[in-house]
Amino acid sequence: MSETPKGTKKMSLVTDSPVNSSSSDDFASFLDATLDSDFAESSPEGEAENEDDDKDDDNFENKRIKRCKVENLVTAEESSGSTLRASGKEKKICEEESTKKDACTHPGSFGDMCILCGQRLEEETGVTFGYIHKGLRLNNDEIVRLRSTDMKNLIRHKKLCLVLDLDHTLLNSTRLVDLSSEEQYLKSQAFSPQDASEGSLFVLEAMHMMTKLRPFVRNFLKEVYNLFELYVYTMGDRPYALAMAKLLDPRREYFGDRIISRDDGTLKHQKGLDVVLGQESAVLILDDTENAWIKHHKENLILMERYHFFRSSTHQFGYNCKSLSELKSDESETEGALVTVLNVLKQVHSMFFDERGIDHIIRDVRQVLKTLRKEVLKGCKIVFSRVFPTEFQAENHQLWKMAEQLGATCGIELDPSVTHVVSLDVGTEKSRWAVKENKFLVHPRWIEAANYMWKRQPEDNFSVNQVKNQ
Repeated sequence: MSETPKGTKKMSLVTDSPVNSSSSDDFASFLDATLDSDFAESSPEGEAENEDDDKDDDNFENKRIKRCKVENLVTAEESSGSTLRASGKEKKICEEESTKKDACTHPGSFGDMCILCGQRLEEETGVTFGYIHKGLRLNNDEIVRLRSTDMKNLIRHKKLCLVLDLDHTLLNSTRLVDLSSEEQYLKSQAFSPQDASEGSLFVLEAMHMMTKLRPFVRNFLKEVYNLFELYVYTMGDRPYALAMAKLLDPRREYFGDRIISRDDGTLKHQKGLDVVLGQESAVLILDDTENAWIKHHKENLILMERYHFFRSSTHQFGYNCKSLSELKSDESETEGALVTVLNVLKQVHSMFFDERGIDHIIRDVRQVLKTLRKEVLKGCKIVFSRVFPTEFQAENHQLWKMAEQLGATCGIELDPSVTHVVSLDVGTEKSRWAVKENKFLVHPRWIEAANYMWKRQPEDNFSVNQVKNQ
């Protein structure tokens, strides 16, 4: 966003808006125009579409109002040498428009000034969208209107909205001081942020940290960009968010200004879609932490397997093992977590748009996600054995809920229809029954792996003794 150069005379809200043009109607129009231009540039066909329904009678009225505002500005500048004058008729029209100022609904504000009429407001209302422009607040009605506009643009260009977490999802960062002795070799292999398009390991000296991009992340972003409008949303602060976005998107092809940090959120220690200008029914979230999101928005979430490249990351989450960097290894470029989730995103997108005879405006991506998820363990009937604490109501446990979300049927009684016994101990009565009846006896990680991989995993890889001894 450009700023007014020093020495330029400050004329009005219109000239100081991010559009930086006195011909702009208001900031709400600017946001609408931004939505249209973003999609025109990012359309897979690479062509702007002509929409007849956008050329209605309101265009004439909007142009007239714009002209009035420009004339007002010119009149205000008479003392500085302007020779232009509005006709008596136009002045009268402009005066009539100015009387409507008191009736303005104040759709948003910059600081204490309405973005539409310029009136100073006594109190702040609405939601802050500081990542779009510093000091911008929008009221609920305006947010609804903009989301409706965004939804129409998304559907027209066959796109959905995707909100991406950073840490442990697209990359892994560590402080330089936390590098172990076995990780010191990384310093000689790292690139500087100025060479962001060249490598995947970077030292950010100014921030005293090192960042490793997840394998396949560049191809991932390139492909999802054709299907989704992309946001970054991190619980890191704004300088960190911007630095990481620059590593991932050095040419600003994917995210634009849609970079949200904890400084931009409305809730402390939690994320919410209230600061995303996308309709909730068209938004997917990719994150490694479910609890980072408020309950209502977990239905939009695709949970990612965490990326632990540095030792500080494995220790942070309580793993007593060497990190990928210490092992001089990494995730697979062709079979890693981002490859898996890319396939899922493509399936969701295809299911959302391929069904014909439906108004896609009323479709809900959350329902599509539920349908796809329920196919993972469809046909499996699971009984748990000593997995949950004593006196704990089994159906309220996260693992039970996860299995049901994946399409499995869960129970507490053994019968011939049971296909899997999930246990931590081969010596329990139910575990012995599974072995005797030739049923699958698996560790709880079998369910977790299916959840991350969106596919039923080979039971032999998750036998109780095998996983227990790892």
